[in-house]
Amino acid sequence: MNTSRFALVAFILAPALLAACTQEQQNKLGREIQNWTGTNGVLEIYAGDKVVRRFLNIDKISTALGTDDGKPRAYRYGYGVLDENMNMLADAGEKKVYFEISDYTNAVFFESPR
Repeated sequence: MNTSRFALVAFILAPALLAACTQEQQNKLGREIQNWTGTNGVLEIYAGDKVVRRFLNIDKISTALGTDDGKPRAYRYGYGVLDENMNMLADAGEKKVYFEISDYTNAVFFESPR
């Protein structure tokens, strides 16, 4: 089988195989791919239409799970560099910090354009 035919078959079969996975299996696969490729995420927190906090160099944001019941909690957490001067750069003196955001926080997470 030549390379282009193999690529076509893989392209056609991949969605079917992915659809057969449970949502949790798809999430785990997505995290493994994301962790393997790496990310350079930015999290912006808004108060109205104004950015009030920005975290840089985030590799992932995780959902908190209950200790006893294992159920998802209403917040997310992660680690990122607090962009204190809001210039989209991790400057000297700006440190990596732990953060938590509730499900009700006005926030946008995106891959850094830099």
